[in-house]
Amino acid sequence: MGVLEKFLDLVRIDSPSDPAGPTCPSTAMQLDVANHLVKVMEEMGVSNVRLQDGYVYGEIPATPGYEDRTAVGFIAHMDTAPEFNGIGVKPQVIENYDGGDVLLTGSGHILSPEAFPVLKTFAGQTLITTDGTTLLGSDDKAGIAEILEAAEILLRGEIPHGKVCLGFTPDEEIGRGPLKFDVPGFGAELAYTLDGGAVGSIEYENFNADQAVVTFQGYSIHPGTAKGRMKNSQSIAFEFDALLPAGERPQYTDGYEGFYHLTGITGGVEQTTATYILRDHDADKLVEREQMLEKAAAFLNGKYGEGTVTIDLTHTYRNMKEKILPVFEVITIAEAAIRAIGAEPVTVPIRGGTDGATLSYMGLPCPNLGTGGANAHGRYECNTKENMERCTQVVLEIVKGYADRRA
Repeated sequence: MGVLEKFLDLVRIDSPSDPAGPTCPSTAMQLDVANHLVKVMEEMGVSNVRLQDGYVYGEIPATPGYEDRTAVGFIAHMDTAPEFNGIGVKPQVIENYDGGDVLLTGSGHILSPEAFPVLKTFAGQTLITTDGTTLLGSDDKAGIAEILEAAEILLRGEIPHGKVCLGFTPDEEIGRGPLKFDVPGFGAELAYTLDGGAVGSIEYENFNADQAVVTFQGYSIHPGTAKGRMKNSQSIAFEFDALLPAGERPQYTDGYEGFYHLTGITGGVEQTTATYILRDHDADKLVEREQMLEKAAAFLNGKYGEGTVTIDLTHTYRNMKEKILPVFEVITIAEAAIRAIGAEPVTVPIRGGTDGATLSYMGLPCPNLGTGGANAHGRYECNTKENMERCTQVVLEIVKGYADRRA
């Protein structure tokens, strides 16, 4: 069974996470993936396979004589994004894809290279798409399949290596992936997540992130006698939003540019609550964004009365770059691995978060590698067999790189 077959088995197991779910994993379906992985890993001969708190771990012991090499880990997540239907995935497999339009047979939608130019680079390969009614789950079951395929190859004993650690996490898509990850028990000194991105991509810079819940307190009174007395919290919320820089919103920014993003607003005349996420690659600039919210609140409190606007600010995650730079060989070895398969490494900033960012701050330096997929979180998601095979080879080349380095 190759990487394609492993991938197809995985995507047919429903596993969306749920931000409203109070448990870990947030959905019981993710345990179906976990139990499948335990079975597959045990059958392959992976050592110390265990399911703990919804996380799956395993190890490939070092080749005799290589026990003193740096232990390296590979991590992928089991859940699929809750933003689009992830139930009942029916993958379409198109051999020798011609580079043209693809009919998604379940919905009648067209996956077109005109809308998604990346498809042109997939011509001649075996393309895997959705049927148009669901997402595919390449994010991140491609990463799982690639790690399992690399593990199977390593277990044949033909490639000398140090200890290799495998980890599969729940709830990455809702920001909870690392929360119960057993870093000491995992056994690796450093690791890589495989999660989205083109073949050859390396990501070790991500946003610093905050969440702000802003509460606006109004005063409701009959509109017929409201003059000079009513204080409409909804209008104050709109005024607050207008005080933030209009051009610094997600739809107007890219690259290293940060933003303010209003993700939700609820309420009425008496009280309104708005939730914002703040993002910036530069930690000092993120502080400036926090201060901008405070200034807007202070202005409106001066205008409408103290206590009209209150802000509850939460630090969500931080840029992993700070933790990667001191162990930069984790990047140079990955770059060499990518070149070894005939690709050119491309380092891009993540305009979001990653399990690796939190894991890096938990003591496990953990940049991200591409898995070959495209158009994640929707009906146009796709990947190719050849891309997944190349990503598998990157993993193997990284393992070879660490076989030359003693801990």
